[in-house]
Amino acid sequence: MPTIATPTWTTVARLGLATVAAAAVNTGIALGATALDDGGMGVGLAPVAYLPATVIGLLAGAFGWTLIARRSPRALRVVVPAVLVLTWIPDLLLLTAGATAANVVGLMLMHLVVTTAVVTALGTSHAATGDAWAEDAPGPARTPSAG
Repeated sequence: MPTIATPTWTTVARLGLATVAAAAVNTGIALGATALDDGGMGVGLAPVAYLPATVIGLLAGAFGWTLIARRSPRALRVVVPAVLVLTWIPDLLLLTAGATAANVVGLMLMHLVVTTAVVTALGTSHAATGDAWAEDAPGPARTPSAG
């Protein structure tokens, strides 16, 4: 008898795919940033640093998304970008420690990739409940079509 995937398993599968995709994209970013990081510190650009951070970031993002989506789904429109910007603060502070712009921009892009992966994996899973990414978001007034 075939088994029907439950929403929980669907979410786990989406997060699994998002993790693999984010790890692959972050690997490309790390390789590019390392190539451009001429004589820099290379902070966070080694796989031993960014791969676990990618997984931890995805899990933390999924946990936060779930908590907020259950209580105040529309708040995600503000919280997600705000948290992304907050994750960039330590990256920017690395400039004062001697990191190159290539290193810092690489890390900032990695944070953007993880954020995008979480939003992509979970953003559609809450659409039916009217969350921040659903069609009922504020915008121009809709009028019924005549017909």
